[in-house]
Amino acid sequence: MHVLVVEDQPKMQDLLRQGLQEAGFAVDSADDGPAALDRALGGAYDAVVLDVMLPGVDGFEVLRRLREEAVWTPVLMLTARDGVPDRVRGLDAGADDYLVKPFALSELISRVRAVIRRRSAPPAALRCGPLELDPTARTVAVAGTRVELSPREFAVLWLLLQRQGAVVTRADILDQVWNAAPDVGSNVVEVYVRYLRDKIDRRFGVELIHTVRGAGYRLAPPP
Repeated sequence: MHVLVVEDQPKMQDLLRQGLQEAGFAVDSADDGPAALDRALGGAYDAVVLDVMLPGVDGFEVLRRLREEAVWTPVLMLTARDGVPDRVRGLDAGADDYLVKPFALSELISRVRAVIRRRSAPPAALRCGPLELDPTARTVAVAGTRVELSPREFAVLWLLLQRQGAVVTRADILDQVWNAAPDVGSNVVEVYVRYLRDKIDRRFGVELIHTVRGAGYRLAPPP
């Protein structure tokens, strides 16, 4: 089995590499976000051990981009932060498991084996009424008619579909889709939701994307 270890601290990277190799894994490594993306997009790995705090591009963004490119390799995220919001953010981004530092090497190896064992097929299409989104083929259709979306529009719609029926805040969309980039204006979420409504709700005469005043947006099927 072939594992990619992404860790910017040399001592920790060496420890993980040695432990996984002794457990029978072939191991490649990367020490920053761009290198991790390059390796994970170009190589066939059975699992990725991904640290959150990385130079260049952090682990959350690495994971988001991998899933955006339909790379479904199991990912075990590592972090020094044990707050619930960080764990939720990682799992929402597509992580298969989450391990907080410090940890026992034996536990990490056990968890890597576990995420590989339960590796699933690419996620099934998501549906809401006549709307269907296929994350593997990266296609969207309403009542069988194809809808062309930009990558950002697709990402916003995917997030709303994943949390169908629940309120998704503007801050959460900004964080998940734009990674809270400092150069992104505060109204960008409203702009992209309007784009989606033009292409889906208004074009097909349906009402799927609902504004929850003072809170955010909710995707729900027609009554």
